[in-house]
Amino acid sequence: MDRVPILSLRDVLLVSIQVDLEDQLAVRLQEDLAERIVATGAHGVIIDITALDIVDSFVGRTLATIASVSRVLDADTVVVGMRPAVAITLVELGLPLHGIRTALNVDLGLDMLQQTRLSAGADRETDVVEASPDVSAPQPVPR
Repeated sequence: MDRVPILSLRDVLLVSIQVDLEDQLAVRLQEDLAERIVATGAHGVIIDITALDIVDSFVGRTLATIASVSRVLDADTVVVGMRPAVAITLVELGLPLHGIRTALNVDLGLDMLQQTRLSAGADRETDVVEASPDVSAPQPVPR
C-alpha cells in the first residue's frame, strides 16, 4: 500500500497530498501522522491539499479526525491550499471542519502555527507569574 509522505520542518510536520485519498490511504495517513507526531515531538501539522480537486465526506471526516488526534498529542493542525470548490463541497456536505484552521498556502500556515506557539508561550509565562506565591509577610489577625 502506498503512503503519503510526511516531511519534518523543525517542529512542524508537512503533509502534501498529491493524489486522491482512497479510504485505506486516508486511514494509513492518520495512523502514520499520529506516530510521527509522537516520534518527533512536533507541535504543528500542515496538511497541503492544493492538488485535491474533490474531497468527499470520508476525506473531510478524516481531516477532522487527524486534527483532533493531533490536538490531543499537543500539535496544532492547519489545512492549506483548499480550493474554493472543495470548500463549497465540504460546507454542502455539512462538514465545515470545526476546529480545523485553514490558510491559503504553506507560508501562511507556518506563520499561523508560529503565532499560535508564541501566544501559547506568552500565556504560560503569564500563568507562571500569576501562580507565583505571595511572598509578603503574614499579617496579624485583628482581635
